[in-house]
Amino acid sequence: MVIDVAMAKTLRAGQRTFRLNAKLVSTSERIVIYGASGAGKSMLLKAIAGLVTPDSGHITLNGRRLYDHAARIDVPVQRRRLGYLFQDYALFPHLTVRQNIVFGLQKGWFNPSAKASAGAHHARLDYWLDAFELRPVAHQYPDQLSGGQRQRVALARALIDEPQALLLDEPFAALDPALRVRMRAELDALQRRLRIPMLMITHDPEDANVFGGHVLTMSDGVIASEQEVEACHGR
Repeated sequence: MVIDVAMAKTLRAGQRTFRLNAKLVSTSERIVIYGASGAGKSMLLKAIAGLVTPDSGHITLNGRRLYDHAARIDVPVQRRRLGYLFQDYALFPHLTVRQNIVFGLQKGWFNPSAKASAGAHHARLDYWLDAFELRPVAHQYPDQLSGGQRQRVALARALIDEPQALLLDEPFAALDPALRVRMRAELDALQRRLRIPMLMITHDPEDANVFGGHVLTMSDGVIASEQEVEACHGR
């Protein structure tokens, strides 16, 4: 993955003003952006995904310009080909596991029907149900799943449309400590097997230790430091 980001965004809420002025250039398949809450990590990730529009600058991924203020380029979310894992997973409570996963193939904002989830996309759906061991719970709803199962459903939904990169927003923050260790190991193995480029934001230094790659520290809206970190397997 080759990513080049230089963007600015100002947010105002009452008397408070926050300025994001982020510059990032990387060729790593694993990028971890670490920093305390409020550092601007989520805003940066959302801008790359197209969920937040910068005030200025550019965002380029693998030579493709996703956003360029000067050139008036702003590629819509659905055309950026990026898988996004939200911190709370953002599963639809009224949809089954199958329907939630198939939603990742939808090009518009509507709910896939039960017929659609069992029809044209069955081959891809079956692959991810098996890859994440979700077939036994395929007809269950999110509130019937464990935390680890919910994360697997969200990952399957993000990956089913074969994105060019996976964006992860604090992927382990909602898990208890023991499950966090296991899910780190699962995601580590998955990324190595699929070789899908990954950009993760986190406030937990252990995520940077486990996943390694290009690790950047963010503070007060800017990238304060960066380093190459060798992953610690099996932790």
